[in-house]
Amino acid sequence: MAALVPIQGLHHYAYRCKDAEETRHFYEDILGLPLAHVIRAERVPSTGEYCPYVHIFFEMQDGSYMAFFDLGDGQAAEPSANTPDWVNHIALQVGSEAELRQAKATLESAGVEVIGVTDHGFVRSIYFFDPNGIRLELTTRTAPADRLEAYKARAHEQLAEWVHAKAAAAAR
Repeated sequence: MAALVPIQGLHHYAYRCKDAEETRHFYEDILGLPLAHVIRAERVPSTGEYCPYVHIFFEMQDGSYMAFFDLGDGQAAEPSANTPDWVNHIALQVGSEAELRQAKATLESAGVEVIGVTDHGFVRSIYFFDPNGIRLELTTRTAPADRLEAYKARAHEQLAEWVHAKAAAAAR
């Protein structure tokens, strides 16, 4: 199979929100991501389906966005019944461990419950939920570049080991 064109980075991650203003307050006033674009429409451009909505975009420093759809019905996306709360999350990078600790203090002073600082060996992270029940992670890299390259060099081997172990467990 021919390689796809080079993917340059994340443009936006979109999720459903229950209230656009509540979401704006959290992402702009607490997390500091400016509201950068709003689309209001009656029909879905890709399908033509009638579904009045507002689509809001919050810009990160690298030019990518967190985006949300408010469908006007006050409903948030429902979590998956077969997936623990800690699995599905969005990880956003900050510049240093000092910034991570500052973010934790700011979130806690705003009444947000925060888990961590958690040391994962190559990053340190904090975890919390937005008003829509979306789990967020703020993380900062702590591993040197050579260790990250070593991880990359072993990644396929480690995945193959997992696939083999999973198959062996299923066969039992």
